Amino acid sequence: MRKASITRATKETDIRLAVNLDGTGKAAIATGVGFFDHMLDLLARHSRIDMDIAAKGDTHIDFHHTVEDVGIALGQAVRQALGDMRGITRYASLHLPMDETLTRVALDISGRPFLVFRTEFAVAKIGEFDTELVREFFQAFAINAGVTLHVETLYGANAHHIAESCFKGLARALRAAVAIDPAAAGEVPSTKGSLGG
Repeated sequence: MRKASITRATKETDIRLAVNLDGTGKAAIATGVGFFDHMLDLLARHSRIDMDIAAKGDTHIDFHHTVEDVGIALGQAVRQALGDMRGITRYASLHLPMDETLTRVALDISGRPFLVFRTEFAVAKIGEFDTELVREFFQAFAINAGVTLHVETLYGANAHHIAESCFKGLARALRAAVAIDPAAAGEVPSTKGSLGG
């Protein structure tokens, strides 16, 4: 089973996180940030990656440190759980519709971390959640998972739908990219013979 656990404690956050890439999408999420919990639950459900995430952060200041540090820890856990990456599909891309919104997500589990994030929000907040933190999460996740990730919202109006389409798009791309390709089981999908370094 491709599993990993991460503990990350700083003066700003205390995070305990576990993932199972071969799960069913079960989620136990508690970050103290309601909207973020909702997005992480969607991420687990649609990726079919089991996620157990407990985070305590300095939310009395704002949600930035909690969101970013969960992204860091989740990226590290996914990278660790992938191991030597033998047999993975590696690439995935899709268009994710959410009512009036359409977001395109492309992912390469390459070992070369990079984020292109072309999504804009017309409002600064969804409830109490700063919309700029969506990008912060994606940046932290991509860098620490060691993936190349492109996210572009082609059109949309509702900020909640835009954020949700980004998270669901990432989920579906992860689901496809981490899947074992039966035709290439045991092979590293790279002409170099290795990924992740």
